[in-house]
Amino acid sequence: MSAVLEPVETDVQLRTLPRWKAAAALACALLLSLLFLASGAWKLSDLDATSERMVQSLVPAELSLPASIAVAVCETCTGILLLIPRCRRWGAWLAALMLAAFMIYIGVLYNRLLGEDCNCFPWVRRVVGPVFFAGDGVMLLLAAIAGRWSARSHGWRRAGLILAGVCALAAGAYAVSSIRRAAADAPETALVDGKPLRLRAGRILLYFFDPECSHCYTVAHEMAARNWGGTRIVVLATREQQYTAGFLADTGLRAGISPDAGMLRKTFPFTDPPYAVALHRGRAVAQFNSGQMEGEGYYDALRSLGFVK
Repeated sequence: MSAVLEPVETDVQLRTLPRWKAAAALACALLLSLLFLASGAWKLSDLDATSERMVQSLVPAELSLPASIAVAVCETCTGILLLIPRCRRWGAWLAALMLAAFMIYIGVLYNRLLGEDCNCFPWVRRVVGPVFFAGDGVMLLLAAIAGRWSARSHGWRRAGLILAGVCALAAGAYAVSSIRRAAADAPETALVDGKPLRLRAGRILLYFFDPECSHCYTVAHEMAARNWGGTRIVVLATREQQYTAGFLADTGLRAGISPDAGMLRKTFPFTDPPYAVALHRGRAVAQFNSGQMEGEGYYDALRSLGFVK
């Protein structure tokens, strides 16, 4: 009997609420739904790119893909729940919870992320700083209004079906990403700083060098002066690998060290170092021989590919 009366109770709540409050709650819910649906769909449309942005936001690389899927699913579900009157309050509180968690995360890492893009929503460039918290505070207020002035939510079964549908969509997006990665040029992983590094995630620059090569030293020293943003640089000594750490210390280049030069040289053959391979999600989007790494042309090419700022 209570299940039958539940919608009636909800209707009574709506009728007793002042019209302007109900209208405000609806407007806030629709605006938030648009933002969350756009963000969730954007992330699901390219999970590998989302994973890259997660790493740039200091999420550990091994957790970047699971985090991308989880955030995309939550945002999409939130956007849909906000559109359904009987689920709107749930959607509003879920939106508030996500916004609060995100603000706390940025706050904890504020000094390290200051001035960086937050990569929250498509088409909108938001830089981490005081204005960022003001913007999220406004969205948090919208969520509070939508939740407080909406009718009590009910219908767990419907919410569960929405979650299942979005999870199925995420599974499809993951399958597409897996197919893309399977077609990559680079091996799945390489040993970097003693740990496996996924070569098919994000932007990675492989720099092959000889520690006793003066040209290699000059190129590395110049690379050290550039802003590489979220690009991961991996150096691979073609000989005398024991001198790699000293080479990095002398040139000032910040990079991971890999002992897999032989393996990767079979995939990307060249004659003499220095030699560089620009990988984007495992695809070799550019390769540079010794003569091509002199002057600004090298950095202009990398800049056009998004590897250097």
